[in-house]
Amino acid sequence: MNATLIAVALSLVSAGAYAAAAVAQARLAGRTDPSAGALSLLGRGAWWSAVGLNAGGALLHVAALKYGPLTLVQPLGALTLVAAVPLGARSAGRRVSRTEWRGTLFTLVGLAALLLAAGGAAPHDTLSLPQALGVGGVTMALVAALSRPGARPGLRHAAASGITSGVASALTQTLTVAATDHSGPLLSPRLIVVAVLVSFFALGGLMLSQTAYRGGLGAPLAVVTLANPVAAAAIGLVLLGERIQGGLLGLVPALIGAGAAVRGVILLSRAQTRSASGAVPAPAGPGRPSRVVITGPSVTGPRATEPLTPRPQPVGTSGGGPG
Repeated sequence: MNATLIAVALSLVSAGAYAAAAVAQARLAGRTDPSAGALSLLGRGAWWSAVGLNAGGALLHVAALKYGPLTLVQPLGALTLVAAVPLGARSAGRRVSRTEWRGTLFTLVGLAALLLAAGGAAPHDTLSLPQALGVGGVTMALVAALSRPGARPGLRHAAASGITSGVASALTQTLTVAATDHSGPLLSPRLIVVAVLVSFFALGGLMLSQTAYRGGLGAPLAVVTLANPVAAAAIGLVLLGERIQGGLLGLVPALIGAGAAVRGVILLSRAQTRSASGAVPAPAGPGRPSRVVITGPSVTGPRATEPLTPRPQPVGTSGGGPG
């Protein structure tokens, strides 16, 4: 089988695992007290289920990076959001909305255009030790800046999660290619440092996403989905010598695809945010009092705050005079 097809197939299954993990994390975040620390998650079975799904998705992603370049594998990560739409809807007991289907279509069309521009041979270049350390330092600085207190903490934590996950993918590609091409010892200082950075950024991305999902699944997952391939593709194009097919002409379908994918992600984000915030209260059933409150004045009797008191009638009025 063609190496590109193997990379695409592995990426599709990986996206499904990541989507299931994202839905599980979002449900867990909705049931967790925001003041609870990260260590409180260690005793929750749902947390370990999400960790297992993320680990499975990561292993499949590592295998995909062996057969395809970052510029091919990372855009397929957007399918995580597409898969999360029906999974999240089913978990919430609702149907997928028309806006969500439109977002799915835009995302798939955009990914198809990106794949035409990004398809290439299996990767061979790897990051040197100074490059890996430089990437790690820049990533830590970005995460620190995004994690500072301020407005929209969920989206900023989501951006930090996407960046760290994308960097972990780029470092994983270096680790995988260097470990399988038998060009050097497996316990070289470079591979040890890269392995430590991969573990650190993978765990950091998982914890940051868990924090981001406290405000809902849609918008944070959309930001993670966009930031992840951007960070990984930047490393691939700048440091690993990856190229877009067709040169400058290849930028045209790539830009069109990127625009369509961004549009699809925005539609999915809006639809999922609306479905999370626009829940309709359940109707009152037998034995359950209605929550409807009528605020108009009463026409059937006096108000409770105005007790009835007999008032004297003037002489000569109806019912008040002698017969």
